[in-house]
Amino acid sequence: IVERGADWFASQGRHGRKGLRSFSVSGRVAKPGVHLAPAGITLRELIDEFCEGMLPGHELYAYLPGGASGGILPARLADVPLDFDAPKETPLGGTLQEHGCFIGSAAIIVLSQHDSARAAALNAMRFFAHESCGKCTPCRVGTQKAAELMARETWDTGLLTELAQTMQDASICGLGQAAPNPLLSVLKFFPHELEEKP
Repeated sequence: IVERGADWFASQGRHGRKGLRSFSVSGRVAKPGVHLAPAGITLRELIDEFCEGMLPGHELYAYLPGGASGGILPARLADVPLDFDAPKETPLGGTLQEHGCFIGSAAIIVLSQHDSARAAALNAMRFFAHESCGKCTPCRVGTQKAAELMARETWDTGLLTELAQTMQDASICGLGQAAPNPLLSVLKFFPHELEEKP
């Protein structure tokens, strides 16, 4: 910015956004790592232009746009800008927030057809249960109970939905409030993974 000026920096964004952002990309891409890319870039653009595509034998199935707590989106939503919500006056046709997700620290995890959104959500919930400071009951007990329920072969979707709402409404800090996001994403976007096998 010092060398090239504010106008240059502002011209780097895409889809109504301005500037550059560091994206930490892991998962099933050919070139994982931290990539400096235009703010507002989509996941599909990020993979194609900065990550050298998907790994051989892998097709985009889902992604976590904002780390463990940012939710999980299906491949059909890979053209949503990876950024915070734009001002209301900017016509962008969709944001992560509209789908119950957020960019957070831009720690993106890319899943392929060989992965499971359900397993990713359970892994995230176990992480939150381990990381909870234990100060408030909705988070301390909620993350543990959610992980137990999610580890079962059959999910009690009604109970998990109620538990998620309680955690979001009553947890003191952002950890407990955001912990249910991956769980809720599976219920919304990946219900086929919850169907009982014959």
